[in-house]
Amino acid sequence: MSNADVEAGGPARPAPAATTGIKPPPGRYNMASNGSAPPYMAPSPFYYDNAAAHERHHWPWLMPLVVIANVAVFVAIMFYNNCPRSGGDCVGRGFLRRFSFQPLKENPLLGPSAATLQKYGALDWYKVVHGGQAWRLESCTWLHAGLIHLLANMVSLIFIGVRLEQQFGFLKVGLVYLVSGFGGSVLSVLFIRKGVSVGASGALFGLLGAMLSELITNWTIYTNRFAALANLIIIAAINLAIGILPHVDNFAHIGGFATGFLLGFVLLMQPQFGWLEQPFGSKSKSKYKAYQIILLLLALVLLAAGFAVGLVMVFRGENGNDHCSWCHYLTCVPTSSWKCDN
Repeated sequence: MSNADVEAGGPARPAPAATTGIKPPPGRYNMASNGSAPPYMAPSPFYYDNAAAHERHHWPWLMPLVVIANVAVFVAIMFYNNCPRSGGDCVGRGFLRRFSFQPLKENPLLGPSAATLQKYGALDWYKVVHGGQAWRLESCTWLHAGLIHLLANMVSLIFIGVRLEQQFGFLKVGLVYLVSGFGGSVLSVLFIRKGVSVGASGALFGLLGAMLSELITNWTIYTNRFAALANLIIIAAINLAIGILPHVDNFAHIGGFATGFLLGFVLLMQPQFGWLEQPFGSKSKSKYKAYQIILLLLALVLLAAGFAVGLVMVFRGENGNDHCSWCHYLTCVPTSSWKCDN
C-alpha cells in the first residue's frame, strides 16, 4: 500500500468490491403492451468492507422489512386479482386457485393483470395529473408486474440495501430508497403517457447511485479507489443501457439513479480520518473536507431544483418529450426485432 493511498491520521478503508452473483431479470416494468419481457440485469450487488476500527456497524432491519412488505403486497395483489374469476387460461389455476397468474401471453412475468395493477396503485400519467392521485408516484414502487419481477428486485435489494444499511444505518438508507423511488416516478410520468409502470428498481438504482457518490465524497479514505470507481460506473452504465429494451421503464431507472446519486453527497458523507482520533476538546482538524461541503451544497441545490421543476411540469400536464425530441430513445431504441410504442 502506498503512502498516497492513506489519509493522514488513520488507516485507509478498502474500496468497494464487486461480488459475483445473480444477475436477475427485469427491474421497473412497463405494462404498456403484451408480449414477452426482455432480459434485464438488476443493479449488481456491490458492498463495502468496513475495515476502520472505529467505524460503527448498524443492525440491518429496515431493508429486510422492505423485502417482506413487497412480498406481502404482491400476495395481496394476487388475491384481489383472482384470475379464475375472468375465466381465462390462468397459470397454476389447479393449485394456486385465486392466486393463480394471468395467462403468459398477457403477463409473461407470472403476475396479475395490468388492470389490477392500475387499480391498486400503478403509475398512470392520467390518474396522477388529472385524477388527483399523486400518491401513485410512491405507491407504484411497492408493486411488481410478476413473480419474476419481484424476485429479481428483492434479491438485488438484499445484496445492496442490507450492506448499505449495515454501514450507514436505516434512516439514511431508507431515505435514499424512498426518495429515489419517488424521483424515478416523477421522471417516468413526465415521459411515459401510455400504459402503467410498476417496480422498485427506481429505488434500487437510487441505492446504486448513492454508492457511487459515497465513493466520490469519501474519496480520500478508500484504497484502490480508481478501480472501484470504474467498476461502479461500468455496472451502472450496463444496467442503464439494458433499459433501452422495450417494456422496461428506463426513465424510472435514470430518475432513481440521479436522485440517489445526489442524495449520497448529502446523507452518506463521512468524517475524514484523523478527526475522531484527536483528543477531546482540542480538535484542530475539521470534521469534513472543503470539497465534501461543496458537493453537499451543490447536491442540495440540484435536488431542490430538479424536484421543483419536475413536479411543476408533471402537474401542469406537460409532456417531457415535447421539450426533448430524442429522450424517448433513453427507454427504448427501435430495431428490426421490436418496435417502440411511446
